[in-house]
Amino acid sequence: MDIFTIMLVIHIIAGSVCLLTGAIASIVKKKIGSHTMVGEVYHGGYLVIFITSVVMAIMNWSESAYLFYIAIFSYGLALFGYLARKLLWKNWLTMHIGGMLGSYIGVITATLVVNGSKIPLVSEIPTLLLWFIPTIVGTPIISVVSRRYTNRTQSKEIMQ
Repeated sequence: MDIFTIMLVIHIIAGSVCLLTGAIASIVKKKIGSHTMVGEVYHGGYLVIFITSVVMAIMNWSESAYLFYIAIFSYGLALFGYLARKLLWKNWLTMHIGGMLGSYIGVITATLVVNGSKIPLVSEIPTLLLWFIPTIVGTPIISVVSRRYTNRTQSKEIMQ
C-alpha cells in the first residue's frame, strides 16, 4: 500500500468516527460527561481528517487542491467551536454550537459529494446541489439550537 492509500484509509475511518460522534453529541444530554467525552473524540477525529486531507491534497494537488481549502475551513469551524468551550470565551455557547455544527455540516457535505453517486436516491441529486443542501438544511438548525440553548442559559442566569 502506498502512502496516499494509507492516508485515505485513515481519512475514511476518521470521517466515519466524526459522522458517528457528531450525531451522538447532538442527541446526548448537554453536560459534562457523555457529551464532553464524545465531543473530545469528535474533535480528535476531525483533527485527523484535517491532517489527512492536507497531506492528500498536497500529494495530488492538480486534482485535489480544493480539499486543502475545504479542510482548513471545516477544521477551522471545529477548532473554533472546541476552543470557545475550552477557553470559555464571551458568548462561548453560541460560538461552540455554531462551530461544532458547522463543522458537522462539512463532514456531511464531504460524505455526500464523495459518495453520493453510490447512495440510492442521493445519486439522483445533481452533484452541485449536494455541495449546498447540507448548508441549506443545517444553517437554520444551528440558528434554532443556538437560540434554544442561549435562552436557557440566560434564563438560568436571571434566576440566580
